[in-house]
Amino acid sequence: MTIIAFNFTKMSAEKKKPVKGQVNISNNVGIKDVSESKLSLDAKKKALKFEFEYVSKYDADIGSIQLSGDTIYLVEIKAADEILASWKKDKKVPEKVMRELMNRILAKCNVQAVVLSRDINLPAPIPLPKMK
Repeated sequence: MTIIAFNFTKMSAEKKKPVKGQVNISNNVGIKDVSESKLSLDAKKKALKFEFEYVSKYDADIGSIQLSGDTIYLVEIKAADEILASWKKDKKVPEKVMRELMNRILAKCNVQAVVLSRDINLPAPIPLPKMK
């Protein structure tokens, strides 16, 4: 598998009330859809589009961050057909593919979520390194 594109299609950050004390933040990321992309870069491969959603929710209804987008992977035709069949049947992606996909999505989304949280004065949704 080769990642050939990553796109954000929606970014939303909302702060509903001031932050006071300790705030619990829950992060969730999921694949919303898998489909064949109409890119034709290689006759022996297919391009698959994985649509995702990343959400950070701040407890006590303080705020939220939502990112949506897609990433496009170039894979061998046989593997692409297996991934599409698995998605259509069970809404699941093979573990190896999911691991690589999630690592890429989290790498991009975590950075963007930190930037958005800073811009609206919410705590970062992931722990940042601290010097002790």
